[in-house]
Amino acid sequence: MLGWWRSRGNAARFDFFVRATFYLAYFFLPPLLIIGIAEEISTAAVVATTAAVLIHLALSLRLAHLGIEHYLGRTTFPGRMLVLYVAYTSAVLLVAELTYPHPSPGKIDSPANGIAVMFLVLTITTLSALRPTRPLAVVSAAAIGFLFLTAPMGHAVASSVMVLFLAFAFRTTLWMLGLVWELDRSREVRANLAVAEERLRFARDLHDVVGRNLSVVALKADLAAQLARRGRDTAIDEMLEVRRIAQDSLDELRAVVSGYRTADLSVELAGARSLLGSAGIDCRVIGDVTFDGEPAGALGWAVREGVTNVLRHSEARTCTITLRGKILTMSNDGARPGPFRFGSGLTGLRERVAALGGTVTATPEAPNRFVLTVELP
Repeated sequence: MLGWWRSRGNAARFDFFVRATFYLAYFFLPPLLIIGIAEEISTAAVVATTAAVLIHLALSLRLAHLGIEHYLGRTTFPGRMLVLYVAYTSAVLLVAELTYPHPSPGKIDSPANGIAVMFLVLTITTLSALRPTRPLAVVSAAAIGFLFLTAPMGHAVASSVMVLFLAFAFRTTLWMLGLVWELDRSREVRANLAVAEERLRFARDLHDVVGRNLSVVALKADLAAQLARRGRDTAIDEMLEVRRIAQDSLDELRAVVSGYRTADLSVELAGARSLLGSAGIDCRVIGDVTFDGEPAGALGWAVREGVTNVLRHSEARTCTITLRGKILTMSNDGARPGPFRFGSGLTGLRERVAALGGTVTATPEAPNRFVLTVELP
């Protein structure tokens, strides 16, 4: 039993508590009222009343369960069950009133009043579990009117106050149950969003790191192969450079997995000039870095993505990187003909920049230029 309780979440525990509160009310009140009227009615009447109460309890438990499930959005509204329940309750009250129309000797109220209070309290408790408030309001009003018509004034007032209090208390408890489940769903959705966001971050960073570095490795390896064919000793230096880049890439991948990797704008600008120069692309950097923090990191990623695209998707001979404040522009003359679309790298860059309130535009310009602009507020 203890293991079962510990395996349930807080929302499920509160749900169990609310349902137990509903159901226990059905089992404690009827015996007390039956004992109270047992001296005023015959044994056969006590048996009949007990049987009527047991049937009413079964209907109440079923309707309360369906009502709570409907309130939580797990099932349809139990309309037929509600009609059957109200009809049965009304029939019992009518039979009791016809059977005991007058007070017992020495009593100010009749046994029918005790039966009415018992059934109406259970009925109001049950109807409190239904999401639409109209059945609860209509039956509560009818119950109060019935009590004032059949019971003494003092008892009618006291019973009416009890009925209204029960309706308010159980309805409020059910409202709290709905809020608890909604908060639990929100917590689950928030956790799923956090997982999805981390996956997107990992995919974006992995693309940025692997994309650029593999492009550089391919470029350096090709250069080393050409030098080796010509018998140049510098081919060894190029391959050592490939090994260094591969080792750096491994370190960067580990940092991406850890979630602590950032892009330094000054380092990325210097790296862009060096890498593009190695590829035979004349690279000019205009402007200075005058800020740091997340904006500088975002623009550093923009430089990295831009360089990757120049190396992989263009035939550029020149590339100009301009930095004016927090506006970065990368322009090259190697745009290939054909339609342009945002790939995964630019999409990831746009998501990263949008998180800081910035914008990313990438457009081809005649005759063969391609311009990437990243603007941060």
